[in-house]
Formats: sequence, C-alpha cells, structure tokens
Amino acid sequence: MEFRRINGLPPYVFAHIDALKLGARRSGRDVIDMAFGNPDLPSPDVAVEKLAEAVRNPRNHRYSASRGIPKLREAAAALYQRRFDVGLDPDTEVVTTIGAKEGLSHLMWVLLGPGDSALVPSPSYPIHIYAPLFAGADVRHVRLEGPSATDGDGSEVFFANLMEAWESAWPKPRVVILSFPHNPTTACVDLAWMQRIVDFAHEHDIVLVHDFAYADISFDGYSPPSILQVPGAKDVAVELYSLTKSFSMAGWRLAFLVGNAAVVAALTKLKSYLDYGTFQPVQIAATVAMNEAPDYPKVVNATYQARRDALCDGLDRIGWHISKPRGTMFVWAPIPEPYREMGSLEFASHLVSEAEVAASPGVGFGPGGDGHVRFALIENEQRIGQAVRNLRRTLTKLR
Repeated sequence: MEFRRINGLPPYVFAHIDALKLGARRSGRDVIDMAFGNPDLPSPDVAVEKLAEAVRNPRNHRYSASRGIPKLREAAAALYQRRFDVGLDPDTEVVTTIGAKEGLSHLMWVLLGPGDSALVPSPSYPIHIYAPLFAGADVRHVRLEGPSATDGDGSEVFFANLMEAWESAWPKPRVVILSFPHNPTTACVDLAWMQRIVDFAHEHDIVLVHDFAYADISFDGYSPPSILQVPGAKDVAVELYSLTKSFSMAGWRLAFLVGNAAVVAALTKLKSYLDYGTFQPVQIAATVAMNEAPDYPKVVNATYQARRDALCDGLDRIGWHISKPRGTMFVWAPIPEPYREMGSLEFASHLVSEAEVAASPGVGFGPGGDGHVRFALIENEQRIGQAVRNLRRTLTKLR
C-alpha cells in the first residue's frame, strides 16, 4: 500500500534515542533526559484557574471559532503592542492556530504547491523542512551555523548563503522560512538584519514566514526582534507567536499567525474547512494568561538562563567548550573532536548508554546538523549538575 505524503519521510532518528532512554529506565537506570524540548515549567496559575472555571460551563463545550474567539485575538494584538510596539488589527491581522506546528503546516498549503519552492535554514526544526514538502513544494536548504567564537551569531554568513541560494534556484522560491532565535542552532539576529531580509522580500516578491517560538527566551541583554517591527514588513511577512515557551503552555496547543492581512485571511479560510479551533476553555484561559500574567515570560526566561549557565559552565569545566546561546531553551553543542567521527546518532546513543544522559542527535534536524547534539534545558540545575558529572566520567578522551 502506498502512502503518498509520508513515503519520502526519513526514519525519525529521535525515536531511536527515545527507545534507548526508555529501555535504560526500564532496567532501573536514571537517565537524565535533555533530548526532547518539552517545557517542564508550570503554566501560569491564573490560566490554570481560569481553565478549571471555564470548563465547568457547558456553553464552552460546543464548537468554538476556528479563527479564535474575539477576545483572544484582541489579547494577542495587545501583547504585540505592549511587547514589540507593533499594531495589529485583531480582525484582519491575527488568526489563532492549534500550536505553531499546525499553523505553519497549513500555512504552507495556501502559499505553496507542486512546482514551487521554499528557502529553509539547514539544520532546522523538522517541521520547517517538511511542511513545504507536505504542500508538494521543493525545499532549498540554506546553511545556517550556530554561534561561535570566530563568527559571532553566524547571521552574516547566513544572509550571504540566502542570497546565493536565491540566485542559483530555479524556479525562484516563493517563500522563505525563518526562525530566530533559531532551533536548533540558537543563532540570533538583530533588527537591522530583519530590515535587510524584508528589503530583499520586497525586491523579489517573496513571502517571509517567521516562526517566533522563542520570542521571550533570551539572555545577556539580548532582546529578539519581531520581524513586524520593520517598517513595511506587513507587506511581505507573517509571524507565528506561540504560548508554548513564553508562557510554558506547551500542551495547551495555542499560537497565532499575525501580520500580512491577505496571508492571514488565506489561512483563516483554509482552517474554516479543517477545524473548529482549540477547545474554547483553553482559548479563554490563554486570553487571561496574556492579559493578567504579562510578566510570566520573564519568570520562565530567568529559569532557562540559570539552566543554560549551569550546563555551559559545567561542560566548559570538563573540556567541552561551547559558545553560550543568547536565545532559545537549547544548547547546540559541537561533538568534541575525539568523538566527531562517530556522527551525531552514534554519539547521542553513546551518551544514553554510557553517561545516562539523553540529547538529540543533530542529524535529526536535517543537512548540516550531523556534527552536533542538542541539549534541551528541561532539567533543573541539580539534575544538570549530575548530567555534567556523568559526562565527565564517560567522555574520557576530553581529559
């Protein structure tokens, strides 16, 4: 039997690490899981309390609005005004999505089709690579490096790579997918960089799709810019903002597509055929979270910064030197030279089996990722300290 949309998908390498982790735990071993980027911090109390109240009202058990209830879209617009000084019309420039992955995937359906192509950073979060492919389009991979001592955040090289990819592509790509701070590489850009890519999109009639998942997870004084802060960006750009990381509401599945009104309207129309939106009590609780707990992302951010420092400083002490990320809830770690020939899947497997530490193999994030593993900052500082001690015991070639 043929399954057309999934036949071309490669094996899900993260499942291999997960199976090793589960097997080790079943045998009684204490594996410290830093592989899957699943936020462990609680959601805001005010959201949980409102959810419990709203779910008891039978009126909220009915179908909801696919585009999001009005007050939720108004709350998203208010957040953008407050956080980024960006004005949004909640009726025409905001649509609610069932998490950013759903929003991005269905957005590609209205922007791309067979014969089209998209430029996508490589490596990248897997849905950025596969959403255009699900729409029948081709993907042109654009090399993106993470932060390093020699090249800073890597943004200049990435911009040059984008220009080269555009010039060599035929037919010319219709969409560029971006995501800064970037998962998995943690690369960051500033507003001037965003201005350059918006100017490029105006010149070449491209739609920019910016997945802003880590809008509020940043360190050392860095403040990630919204692409919509660039004058004229709404002509060519849309942005996905999620409550998953900022408000630690991962399982609630609630995000927004904001920006260009025509693109927002296109996704809204498609979604009206596909779903009835997130469960209405979740929408009500999310509205309260944004309106009544606006500083909660700062609490979340402080926790991730402490964990980042615990991991990076600990790895540095054992001889695994990594540039500290300025954003995201991840650390993108080049495989140490004595172990590099193993490749990321074998190395990550080695860490689970020998060090009882789970990390994601870089090869799972597409071309260009194989020389790295990704650590997710989802364990507390004490557990991170234990992970570092385990790694020191296991990675004897670093001594």
